[in-house]
Amino acid sequence: MIGYILQGMIWTVFITLSSFAIGAVIGVAVAGARTAPLMIVRGIGRAWVEIIRSVPPLVWLFVVFFGLAEVGLMLTPLQAAIFTFGIIASVYLGEIYRGGLATLDRGQIEASRALGLGSFDLLTKIIAPQIFRTVSPSMVTYGMGLMKDSALASTIGVVEMTFRANQQAQSTGQGLAAFAIVGAAYLLLSIPLGAWARRADTKSRLKYVVN
Repeated sequence: MIGYILQGMIWTVFITLSSFAIGAVIGVAVAGARTAPLMIVRGIGRAWVEIIRSVPPLVWLFVVFFGLAEVGLMLTPLQAAIFTFGIIASVYLGEIYRGGLATLDRGQIEASRALGLGSFDLLTKIIAPQIFRTVSPSMVTYGMGLMKDSALASTIGVVEMTFRANQQAQSTGQGLAAFAIVGAAYLLLSIPLGAWARRADTKSRLKYVVN
């Protein structure tokens, strides 16, 4: 039983990493819209964030998987899960980025421009390193939450750990043991990730300490 259930871990990790990567990229556009100088762009960004966050992830998963099929866009369960969680992740990561931007001292940007730094250098050498240091703990925390949300993919047929545990529970009647294995697997994935994030955050903060 243990081996069969844990074979689904690869899909749990794959869904999490793929969705997080999509969210991390699109989240930049979300943060840009939320902080845009034009009010209409900010309004669109805010509306997008509120719409996505106000609906439970399970409902969005069903909307994407079943709803898009009705208009001719057929997605596999895995594709639907990654797309759905990626879009949801983009909203939360976009808000995390926006929070990081709010902590950035605008005087640094003005000073960098006064020194003649171009937009690319300003972004890669000044803005991005500081924002990443600020938001990385929040990103990792969200990533762990996303990994747990990936269990919802089992409801549309993705054969990840929860799906396999449910199969075992139905066929053997050992539901407690099956889902205890899944819980232990999530702990084994989450605890080291959380510890790594704390160490990385500590090292990053020490790197920027001015003596």
